[in-house]
Amino acid sequence: MLGIVVFGCGAAVMVLELVGARILAPFFGTSMVVWSGLIGLVLASLAVGYWQGGRIADRRPSPGVLSGVIALAAALVAATAATKIPLLEFLATRAPGPRLAVLAAVLLLFAPAAALLGMVAPFAVRLSVRDAATSGTTAGRLYALSTLGSIVGTFAAGFFLIAACGTTATLLAVAGFLLLLSLLASRTGIKGKAAAAAVLLLSGLAIQATDQSLAAAGVADVDTAYGRVLVYSGMEPDTGRTLRIMTTGPLRCQSAIYPDAPSELALPYTRFFAMGYSLVPEPRRVLVLGGGGYAFARHAARNLPGATVTVVELDPGVTALARKHFGLADDPRLTIVHEDARTFVNRPGEPYDLIYLDVFGTDYLPPFHMVTREAATRLAALLAPGGAVVVNAIGAPQGTGGRFLRSLAATFATAFPDLAVYPLAGPEKAGEEQNVMLVARPEEGPGPVPTDAETRAFLTGRLDDPFGNDALVLTDDHAPVEWLGLGL
Repeated sequence: MLGIVVFGCGAAVMVLELVGARILAPFFGTSMVVWSGLIGLVLASLAVGYWQGGRIADRRPSPGVLSGVIALAAALVAATAATKIPLLEFLATRAPGPRLAVLAAVLLLFAPAAALLGMVAPFAVRLSVRDAATSGTTAGRLYALSTLGSIVGTFAAGFFLIAACGTTATLLAVAGFLLLLSLLASRTGIKGKAAAAAVLLLSGLAIQATDQSLAAAGVADVDTAYGRVLVYSGMEPDTGRTLRIMTTGPLRCQSAIYPDAPSELALPYTRFFAMGYSLVPEPRRVLVLGGGGYAFARHAARNLPGATVTVVELDPGVTALARKHFGLADDPRLTIVHEDARTFVNRPGEPYDLIYLDVFGTDYLPPFHMVTREAATRLAALLAPGGAVVVNAIGAPQGTGGRFLRSLAATFATAFPDLAVYPLAGPEKAGEEQNVMLVARPEEGPGPVPTDAETRAFLTGRLDDPFGNDALVLTDDHAPVEWLGLGL
């Protein structure tokens, strides 16, 4: 029976850790800072648990004590499910810097339960040892069972649980599972187990009430195979018009449409994308890397007569939400490919006249492998003569916080003879964080003269020196995107 308990607790640790990464992502991203903080503190918590578990087991080698430890871990996991959102919202806005915010989040949400689960294996060894001559065999067997459980938990969480159930339901399931394991460990201490069950029940009811209130407000909160996505109604600050918004984090929206005029482009950067039509007259093949709500892709398919539009979107769950909430419908001139953008551009194919790079992680930085010199070279190889690559990025192109954007420009300049950088707020506000457009062309010299006055006026806002003296050319071998983006 102890073997089953050790195996199950080992599985629970890894499910908790992987779910933790998904819970932190909408608030702090998926950068190396987040993963390092999460893995490092969970390992530290397990180390504390191993040490304290062995000490307590020597003093009180009782199955009832072990059972109580597991029941307490179950209660803490259930409490994490109920408190994670308000706590993370507080830390995301109040903590002094992303590193401290991540460490505080892990310490408060995941470290206590991980430390308790770390106590299980040494405790079980102490209870199982009957003969010093076989103590090594006993310890090895139980730690092997714990590790096998961790392997099963890793695959279960990564391949099935999170995508099928979502993070909150997975946490509640882990709490219930741990409660059952505590009963397997010992039938004593019923009051403690009842208290843990009460915490689980109350957490479930609180979460259900929150979900019902969100649903009543028209908010869709979905865990896809790749991330947490929110769809909700908002308001455009300047005009007061209603927006339907898609986002993977609380700080910005990734896609938006006007529900009363879905054919219009609602976000300023997508309107600049539309200006790209005049940069390449009569494009025949258009590639959009990053689908999101598909607002721009549908606009291109409607407004470029005779052109075909291919959209590469990693997450099928995002596409499903776009169909449900953003009016995405089948179109013979719109092809959707569910694939990582880099693997798509790595393959040779027919050239495109216009390529739009609009891919972001949950921290609103692009995946590093899409902004390296090698990725830019592949984009250049897929570009037809006279074509253009338009890149959407976020940041301040000038000032101390703009090193990532300057590095992005320097990197694409290695593959494209002509590179222009346009801050959407204008060159006079280049020190402020904003959407920044990079336009890369395979030929030097002036391109086509836009016919509309708005595009001509906007193109006068090209930055004179987009590189600075601190730019780093990003490569597949060295691309510290998160480090540069956080200004570290």
